[in-house]
Amino acid sequence: MFRCFISSILFLAMLSCAKNNVEADLVKDSDSHPLTSSSSVAEPKLDGYTRTKLNSEVTHVQPMTGIVLWNDNDHKKDSYVQLEFSYMLYSDICKKKGVFDWSAMDKLLKDVASRGHQAVVRFRYTYVGKKCAVPDYIKKLPDYKETKGKSEGETTYFPDWSCQELKDFHMEFHRRFAERYDSDPRLAFVQTGFGLWAEYHIYDGPFKLGQTFPDFDFQTLFLSAMDGWFVKTPWSISIDAADGKYAPFRKNKNLLNLKFGNFDDSFMCEDYDDENYQNWKFFGTERYKTAPLGGEFSYYSDYDQEHCLDKSGIHGRKFEDLVKRVHMSYIIGNDQPEYQKSSRLTEAGKAMGYRFKIKDYRIKSKKGAAILITNAGVAPIYRDAWVAVDGIRGSYNLRNLMPGEEVWITIDDSKISSSVKPTIECDHLVPNQKGIEYDASVK
Repeated sequence: MFRCFISSILFLAMLSCAKNNVEADLVKDSDSHPLTSSSSVAEPKLDGYTRTKLNSEVTHVQPMTGIVLWNDNDHKKDSYVQLEFSYMLYSDICKKKGVFDWSAMDKLLKDVASRGHQAVVRFRYTYVGKKCAVPDYIKKLPDYKETKGKSEGETTYFPDWSCQELKDFHMEFHRRFAERYDSDPRLAFVQTGFGLWAEYHIYDGPFKLGQTFPDFDFQTLFLSAMDGWFVKTPWSISIDAADGKYAPFRKNKNLLNLKFGNFDDSFMCEDYDDENYQNWKFFGTERYKTAPLGGEFSYYSDYDQEHCLDKSGIHGRKFEDLVKRVHMSYIIGNDQPEYQKSSRLTEAGKAMGYRFKIKDYRIKSKKGAAILITNAGVAPIYRDAWVAVDGIRGSYNLRNLMPGEEVWITIDDSKISSSVKPTIECDHLVPNQKGIEYDASVK
């Protein structure tokens, strides 16, 4: 759905293992943490273990989830914010062939991380009423012919996807992007696509496959490569790619096996069931198990923006119900501070993504601890995370814990005391970020 108003395959497999150029103090080495434990869905033999009182509560929106504000929003420091969104321009990174200056990206990530937040980034070429963000050296080529057209009544420029240099640049850009930032904890999620706002459509304007929009062969090449380039950072495309007019998925169902997530840029709109949800279903009702699902509140009308988070719901649907239905982890709600109180934005944010709950906690002197933990949220956590006791991590990776599932984790710790409490550790957090919490009421 759309906003209203508003050359070779072989080299792809030879991906570089270059070190990411990120700030060293933001990257932790998980190998430095001891890891001695086992896990089981069934209750393990716990002879001699004593149930230990444990009380805890999830008090804030969890990392990598919640209501997302743009990084220039005056409310970006508000307590409910964990993620900040920004468009980025290809032309800001590359001006000469083969020369990539990532200072604009580095500046953004440093700024976002300074607030204890992480970034959701979407590079784009086309934006209503703006020049095309294709690098200047490509625009000067004789075989590059940009299209000037109208979109939403404004003069808008569209890239020339018949130009091989643009295709080659697009591939090299994302390969280098992944090499540099795939392990960077300041980057939570990457969104990508083509067309207006990189939302996988040109709903209003001069659409021509292979010219103002890339042909299916190139899209297939690019999407397949992304699946290999971004190994740690989840990447997503718009649910509008379900439209066979724009994308190759209906003709090539094998592409659905790629591990991308989805985002929906008109969430909570009136026609959600008939349009949006059908696109969600096309990409698979279990896609959330391997990749995050996100979006943005509908701009179809002012009414949608003003009431999308009303407790009573909008268009016969409540936000929390739809979030649970599609297993959504985050959503851009840049205008919501104008319409909702901070308490409501916190409440809505906490309803998204994962939410851990420790249901049982037992300790055995000179032996260790046993923890029964469940995911009471609507989606998994999409980064490696572990239960830890006394700094010793359990071997079970919590990213594998799906909503509604529970698992026993035992941790060997000969020096354990009855006063020690479990924590949840994740290396993909930034300094001063509010960490991962859990609920517990063990008597």
